Amino acid sequence: MNDDSRREFLKTSAAIGAALAAGAMATGTAMAADAPALRLAYGYQHAPVPLPFDPKSLKGLSEKLIQSHWENNYGGAVRALNTLRGRLAAAAADANTPPFVYTGLKREQLLRTGSVVLHELYFAGLGGNGQAGSAMRSRIAASFGSYDAWEVEFRKIAQGLAGGSGWVMLGYNEALGILENHWMADHAIAPAHTRPLLVLDMYEHAFHMDYGAAAARYIDAWFANLNWETVAARA
Repeated sequence: MNDDSRREFLKTSAAIGAALAAGAMATGTAMAADAPALRLAYGYQHAPVPLPFDPKSLKGLSEKLIQSHWENNYGGAVRALNTLRGRLAAAAADANTPPFVYTGLKREQLLRTGSVVLHELYFAGLGGNGQAGSAMRSRIAASFGSYDAWEVEFRKIAQGLAGGSGWVMLGYNEALGILENHWMADHAIAPAHTRPLLVLDMYEHAFHMDYGAAAARYIDAWFANLNWETVAARA
C-alpha cells in the first residue's frame, strides 16, 4: 500500500468510524427516550391491580373463589412484597447485616415478586370466552404442530401439578424464537429470557374452594374463561 492509498484508507476508516459512532449514539438516545421511567428498587409500594372483569361473570369459577384468590393470595403477596422492600432497604443500609441474612431476604423477594407478577398475569388472562383467534392459533401451531397438540401438553403439565403447587406457562423464548409450555414448581422458577403469554395457577387455593381435588374440572373452567385477546397482545 503506497502513501496515497494509506491516507485514503485512513480517511475512509475514520469516516466509517464516525458514522458508526453517530449511529450508536442515536440508537442509545432513542432507547433512552423509549425506556420506561424507573423507580427506586426499595422506595415504592406496589398497588394491587384490580380485577379486569366482573368476578360474577366467569363460567365455572365462583365469585367467592375469585374474590378470595384475589384478596387473600394475590393481595397477601402484594402486602408481603411491600413489607419486604422496607426490610431489604434497612438491611442494605446496615453494614453489619450478615450476608446470609441478606441473601435470605433476596430469596424471599424472588418468591414474593414471582407470586405478584404471576397472579397479575393469571387474572388478566381471564374474563374472555375461551376462544383463541385464528392468528394466535396459527402462532401456537407453528411451534407445536397444531393448537390441539399444544393444549394436550399444557393440560398434561397442569394435571401433573394437581394436588400440589406450581404454575404452567405458555411463553415465548426470546433467545430461541419458539413458543414453549413450562412446568414451574413455585413462584421463583421461571424459564430464562422467556416472555409469558399465558399462566395457569395450579396451587390448591386457585380451585379447591370450588372443585376440591377435581383439578381437571378446574382446568376445563379455566380454559373456558380465557381472554385470548389479552394473550395475543402479549405475543
